[in-house]
Order: sequence, then structure tokens, then C-alpha cells
Amino acid sequence: MPDEPTLGEVARRFEDRLTDVREDIQQLRLHIDTKVSQEVYDLRHEALVARVTTLEALREKDADRLVATRRWLIGAVVVPLLGVLVPVVIMLTQGTGSS
Repeated sequence: MPDEPTLGEVARRFEDRLTDVREDIQQLRLHIDTKVSQEVYDLRHEALVARVTTLEALREKDADRLVATRRWLIGAVVVPLLGVLVPVVIMLTQGTGSS
């Protein structure tokens, strides 16, 4: 009988285990509180996908606008400038060639 624990020792060991279980439950509760629910995650993911889609569409519009601006620049500035300079260059080269 000397190897068997006393009732006080059994009660103390039980209290220690109960305290350990309570601490584990407390840690689990804290861990669960920091997690996001699947519904919230799905909603955030859908919002992010919608935002990315919108940004991609805006980027494509900006690219189209840039192409249109380049075309306007060529049509409104470069072509008339060449229309003025080419005859001047031709007149200058013909004038020096006939001398």
C-alpha cells in the first residue's frame, strides 16, 4: 500500500490536470477568436476579385486612350508639319540643283 497515492495527492493531480485543460481551452478560444469565418473570407475574396477586375478594365481603357492620343498627335501635329516641311525641302533641293 505505500506505492498508492493518497487521496490528497490524487486530488492535487486532478486539479493540476484540470488547470492544464482550462489553460488549453483558453488558448484555443484565443486562437479561434483570431480566425476569420469562411463567409467573411469568401466575401472579402469576392470583393477583391471585383476590385481587380475593375482595375484591369480601367487599365485597358487607359491603354486605349493612350493609343488614341498618339493617333491624334500624329494626325494633328506630325502630318501637317510634314505637309509644310516637305514642299520647303523640295523647293530648296530644286533651287540648289538648278544653279
